[in-house]
Amino acid sequence: MSSASSIPPWDVQRLPRADGSVFLVTGANAGIGYFVAEQLSATGATVVLGSRNPSKAEAATASIRSRVPGARVRSVRLDLADLASLRTMADSLDVECLDAVVHNAGVALDDPPRRETGDGHELMFGTNHLGHFALTHWLMPLLSAAPAARIVTTGSFAAKSERLDLDDLQSRGDYRPKRAYACSKLAQMYFGLELDRRLRALDSTVASVVVHPGGALDSLTPSRPPLHAQTTGARLCGAPAALLLQGKHAGAWPAVRAVLDPTVRGGQLWGPRIFSLRGKPHREPVWNHLTDTSVATRLWDASRDLTGVDPGAILR
Repeated sequence: MSSASSIPPWDVQRLPRADGSVFLVTGANAGIGYFVAEQLSATGATVVLGSRNPSKAEAATASIRSRVPGARVRSVRLDLADLASLRTMADSLDVECLDAVVHNAGVALDDPPRRETGDGHELMFGTNHLGHFALTHWLMPLLSAAPAARIVTTGSFAAKSERLDLDDLQSRGDYRPKRAYACSKLAQMYFGLELDRRLRALDSTVASVVVHPGGALDSLTPSRPPLHAQTTGARLCGAPAALLLQGKHAGAWPAVRAVLDPTVRGGQLWGPRIFSLRGKPHREPVWNHLTDTSVATRLWDASRDLTGVDPGAILR
């Protein structure tokens, strides 16, 4: 690999080639996940779209192929709310190794009542965090088989102002949908950082990086019909927000850089440059509360008990 000084400045419009690599993006049929997959497809890599809905995955695949000539893209059915299905999904990838996975999929509820997965977990915590925790376990052999794989976990700027209640991770005693969502993303970010600490302790070649998209709005996102069609009215209404926020195509940039940039290292946090809300991706200091390893350890232990798997144990 070239030294960092010889690597050209990162350009979101001129991504490095990644021919021969295989990337999995969860929740790739819409929103930020779609744009992560579209941008990665332009590098020559094989991109696998993980999606719960086959028809939406088919539409996303067709959209990418129409915009990226020669795109190597396919989809697999992925339901993070169904923990028992994740091992089968990992096997269905049918690849010898996996160079990166982007943990992007997420459920966001705006209103009560509290809902649960089929496994009995609060829906957002169970899908956004526990589903990715368990998926990492089943993907680890494929990731370890790659020369230098990356696990990229997408958090949220909303998590910056939240704190985990380790005695009520499932929001049984205090269910407020927006807070439950932010805490599920915070749990993902703790997981991504703790995972890298454990990988380093085992001298693994796999690195874990945490990213967040800043403020990404549909009204500032370019159209990708039939997945997303931006109306003139929505564009005009969203224009003032562009001073501080951005579209979902730009919200994808930190994750794409975390996958491709050879200067990115495990244990780092990447987000938008301007107020952490918009702009080109850059490395930012890990938020103070995310440096609390005691919280990360307790969350890991609770996640292991709730899912019945341990992503770190498979490497021992």
